[in-house]
Amino acid sequence: MSKLLGLLDLQPGDTGDMWIGPASGPEGKRSYGGQFMAQSLAAACRTVDADRSPTNMHLQFLRGGEAGEPVEYTVTKVFDGRTAAARRVDARQNGRLLTAATVSFAIDLAGPEHGARSSMPHDPNALALTGPAGPAPSMPLDELDIRIADEGTGDGFVRRFWWRTTAELPEDPLLHTLVAVFVTDVYMIDPALKVHGHSMKARTHRSGTTDSSIWFHRPVRADEWNLLETTSPAAARGRGVVTGSLIRADGVIAATLAQEGLIAERD
Repeated sequence: MSKLLGLLDLQPGDTGDMWIGPASGPEGKRSYGGQFMAQSLAAACRTVDADRSPTNMHLQFLRGGEAGEPVEYTVTKVFDGRTAAARRVDARQNGRLLTAATVSFAIDLAGPEHGARSSMPHDPNALALTGPAGPAPSMPLDELDIRIADEGTGDGFVRRFWWRTTAELPEDPLLHTLVAVFVTDVYMIDPALKVHGHSMKARTHRSGTTDSSIWFHRPVRADEWNLLETTSPAAARGRGVVTGSLIRADGVIAATLAQEGLIAERD
């Protein structure tokens, strides 16, 4: 099994509502936020009927975690209806609450649809391989092809983050969604600093995610090219907000994302 798939392969815990997420490593490093997002979603999905797909997820980052240790996820069944369900997922290490998430599920219903681009900004195959926007030791980068092509400056800054996994993935739509959630969280708050000519990589400011949300619209294939396009509409009080779209190579918007993060000046 690949490292990436191994991170998403949760094991049952001591009780029926508990799941154990593997450590991402290396020891002594801070856990990657995308790990909590993807593993929390994976844990929630283990508790709902297969005909109900995730529609949205909201996660609060309360404390930093240790990358070298496994994570315990406790799932609370908040609601089970005829067509929808809701779950709360708490992540802990050594009894300390690290993140708290809510996840909603629903069966597919017929209705009007929109959300597609008539053209895409680049041919990702023609872009240089860049990797993420900074060091990411908790990610299996040898299994990811990432190509960043930022555009604009100041309020006009746009991050265009092309990615796909090079790992062989099974034909499981949920697994492809979990991989997308894992990958797209990396340095997502960075555009809030880029508007002002800074970056998380430069470590000029205290930075880190405090809240992350994603709304799922359509299926995505993680082993094909996808574009995460993000901008920052506002920042104040030492925090910034970034909003974005996860767009498939065919122009279809697969998900909408929003993230709040700390971008405070250092003392």
